[in-house]
Amino acid sequence: MKGYNCVVCIKQVPDTQKVTGQAMKADGTINRAALPAIFNPEDKNALEAALAVKETYGGTVTVITMGLPAAKAILREALMCGADHAVLVTDRKAAGSDTLATSYILSQAVKKFNPDLVFCGRQAIDGDTAQVGPQIGEKLDCAVVTYLEKLEMDGDYAIATRDIGTGVETCKAKLPALFTVTEKFGELRPKNVRRVMKYKAAEPETLSCDDIGAEADRCGFAGSPTNVSKIISVVLAGGDYKEVAPTDEGVSALVTELINDHTIG
Repeated sequence: MKGYNCVVCIKQVPDTQKVTGQAMKADGTINRAALPAIFNPEDKNALEAALAVKETYGGTVTVITMGLPAAKAILREALMCGADHAVLVTDRKAAGSDTLATSYILSQAVKKFNPDLVFCGRQAIDGDTAQVGPQIGEKLDCAVVTYLEKLEMDGDYAIATRDIGTGVETCKAKLPALFTVTEKFGELRPKNVRRVMKYKAAEPETLSCDDIGAEADRCGFAGSPTNVSKIISVVLAGGDYKEVAPTDEGVSALVTELINDHTIG
């Protein structure tokens, strides 16, 4: 092969470390205007995986995101790091999409580029569902490998090492295939200075739902069975503590106190 055609699905997300009481709208969607927007961390790992394939085996890297025009910022960042082409899918019909609708819209966009390999971050920090990547793979009817840590190519096959919690597993997937990538793959390489100058004002290709052949009743609120009732910001704060002697007597005294207080028993 003369290299691989890689597509990376990325997302601009609200910085969840700065959640406030205004983080949610009355309709159950995130109030993105109330939070700073950032490049989803594990999507950066996915981009690095694609760039590593391009660097080692040749090919191209296309990045795709779905969102508002402000999401062009992360597309430009991806171009500065080495991506070849950037695509923004933006449409009022996509507003309010849950993971089901999002994966459908993205799969329709990905199909336009006929990729050999598709990369997604393991999950996005604004939802933490880890559903979109595998759902895209299901809609593309291709092999799906999750929790990717390492990748090698062998012609029409990918040799993938993935985290299985208690260790690692190596598997072989026939292309085309989709991979969800964890931080263990490695950090995204720094921006290239020359590419920064070249792409700092770049305008990504913009597509609508109609452009990608997406059916209206499968997009946005119409295609989203999920309903979020509310978001609560929980702050864990330290309080008083009592030191317990690391002896049988100390543990016995603690248990007795908990029983007397009706904490246990």
